[in-house]
Amino acid sequence: MTAVLPSHDTEYLNAKAPGHQVTAEAGVICVLVPAYQLPKGFDRESSDLLIRLAPGYPDVPPDMWWFDPPVCRTDGVIIPATESREGHLGRQWQRWSRHFTAGQWRSGIDSLQSYFALIRNELLKAAPGGS
Repeated sequence: MTAVLPSHDTEYLNAKAPGHQVTAEAGVICVLVPAYQLPKGFDRESSDLLIRLAPGYPDVPPDMWWFDPPVCRTDGVIIPATESREGHLGRQWQRWSRHFTAGQWRSGIDSLQSYFALIRNELLKAAPGGS
């Protein structure tokens, strides 16, 4: 399988995620963003971010994302739905289990840009002092 993204996603990644890699693994498109910058309140400034896109993307929404090394809060409070570890691309990843509600992903409108915004929002909520 050749890992091909829609052109608007490729343009977004080229502009906002220098050094990203797009590969295929087990029929899934993998987008790896090295040293993704994290908001304050976590135990590190950055971590590699992995997004796995199921066949049918962009009509099928992304589901979950992964960090390596794992991301923890500075105050030691456990971040819900981040305890699982999974092997992808020859590495062990911390899975952030987050899902869209029905109708939240708008096929033909949403893209990796909107998914990155969701990831950022979820990180801000998970950080100490987040809501």
